[in-house]
Amino acid sequence: MRESALLTGMRNKLVELLRQKGITDEKVLGAIGSVKRHLFMDLSLERVAYEDRAIEILCKQTISQPSTVAFQTQLLDIQPREKVLEIGTGSGYQTAVLYKLSTRIYTIERQKPLYDNAVRLFEKINIHPQCFFSDGFKGLPGFAPFDKILVTCGAPFIPQELLKQLKNGGVMVIPVGDELHTMYKITKIAEDDIRTETFGNFKFVPMLSNVSVH
Repeated sequence: MRESALLTGMRNKLVELLRQKGITDEKVLGAIGSVKRHLFMDLSLERVAYEDRAIEILCKQTISQPSTVAFQTQLLDIQPREKVLEIGTGSGYQTAVLYKLSTRIYTIERQKPLYDNAVRLFEKINIHPQCFFSDGFKGLPGFAPFDKILVTCGAPFIPQELLKQLKNGGVMVIPVGDELHTMYKITKIAEDDIRTETFGNFKFVPMLSNVSVH
């Protein structure tokens, strides 16, 4: 795995920047500080890997900016050994951050090139999430219920199928909207008791519905 003192220094500076931007969960900051973001993008982009911005990857998707990754992860308030469903593996960077928090992570990606690339990279960097090439709107009912669900793409609505797969007391973090996405934190108190909080606006690549996965 490629690494250098310069890259380590840039990663440490990123952690300090996230602190300044309001990330207070030390476990999340520790995970960001330990995951080598430059491995999740092309070698030519290494010099900008630790800037706080989204960067385009395969399939016209993006690797989310670190502050967004940290913010969503902090909202989840993950505890060790919780069972977490991630919708949108993408580059695998967010998956790796979740994995560093000692989660049992199940991650879904619907674009085959991204899925294949992420699976190869996870093997290379020796992390072991459960990966699925599937439609994120459907979740993984065979593995439900989940303690936490994280959606890493902009959903046009809150998928009811995902709410069904969230255990009572569980939390889902999901950006919802069209071009601009409102960050929702949804706590499932009981099957008929859902608490919803919002945390500002963001821009995500869209979560695609009605896809055919082969």
